[in-house]
Amino acid sequence: MNDARFGTKMKTKLAPEVESNLAALRQRRGFSAAWLAKAAGVSRQTIYAIEAGSYIPNTAVALKLAQVLETKVEELFALPESAPVPVLPTEQVMLLPGSDALEEGQPVQLCRVEEMLVAWTPSPLPWAFPASDAIVTGKVTGGGRKVKVQVYRADEDFKNRILVAGCDPGISVLANHVRAAGIELVVAQRNSTQSLALLKEGAVHLAGTHLRDQQSGESNLPEIARLFPQKTVAVISFAVWEEGIVTARGNPKGIRGVEDFARKEVRMVNREKGAGSRLLLDSHLERLKIDGRRVSGYGEEATGHLAAAWQVRTGGADCCVATRAAARVFGLSFIPLVTERYDFALRRKHLELPGIQVLLDTLNRATFRRELENLGGYDTRSTGQRML
Repeated sequence: MNDARFGTKMKTKLAPEVESNLAALRQRRGFSAAWLAKAAGVSRQTIYAIEAGSYIPNTAVALKLAQVLETKVEELFALPESAPVPVLPTEQVMLLPGSDALEEGQPVQLCRVEEMLVAWTPSPLPWAFPASDAIVTGKVTGGGRKVKVQVYRADEDFKNRILVAGCDPGISVLANHVRAAGIELVVAQRNSTQSLALLKEGAVHLAGTHLRDQQSGESNLPEIARLFPQKTVAVISFAVWEEGIVTARGNPKGIRGVEDFARKEVRMVNREKGAGSRLLLDSHLERLKIDGRRVSGYGEEATGHLAAAWQVRTGGADCCVATRAAARVFGLSFIPLVTERYDFALRRKHLELPGIQVLLDTLNRATFRRELENLGGYDTRSTGQRML
């Protein structure tokens, strides 16, 4: 692709599989990136990212850009004749002395210390003071719904925040990526049922959910249709994950399925009521005609996939039901039970919020998807797609 002014090739690649012609067409028509962003209903950062080759736009954005530039989508984006499959580099690194033994697939962080590239396992537990904007100065009132606080940040600091209720540890990866665009995800750890209830109440922007309908096998949509009036809620796919039985490394108790939870020598840790993992477990126990009272540890609860897997990692339990990603973080063994989709539900009126637009753009970025896939074994082929 030649720029009319310079006579040089300006074609850029959007990841290895798509080539972009956007920069040259925009400049040929004399449009600034800011003007094009406003006309297309996206952020200026999105235009720059598409032109730089770091972002693949979704279908709606691509069509809108083509409409504004009075061209065809095929003139803006094209598949190269031979798109090479990206191969991630592999290196031999030094494991930080004192680290626990690692399992294949377990995430590590890297840092170069002089000539050495050192790897260590980051803790998924928050060994630090929690982030805060205020401190409580009065008693909780209004039936447990209101409290006075002393705020020590300017109110404008809260404008670029999106409040998310959910239980997927992968949301932290999304939070890291949207932060680069000036948007902060504030994540409230809630199970799927609780998250949808908060969205219904209007207390959060996004509700993460993985509630599987037992009759149809469909993820989330049947429950959302039951809770919300038609055409008031949008549903965006985050990723597809595997949920199953997490056991101690090497599976020393020889657990093969949920039926083994009833063995006297096996102790589990459960999720709280309303959690998708608990509903999955209960459906298997019901099918196997196993009374939960016969299962050691059924009444003991952990809030969140990582919290449950941590109980297994520290020996507080022999097993739990959680995601493969949670098992990977702690180097634990995993027995898959089901593949399901984790979705974000939000009010349709919030789709145009700048922070939500950045989040939706990020879901379509190749760099974000690649990190999510590698870190937690997620399937991101449906990521960013609107399901409702």
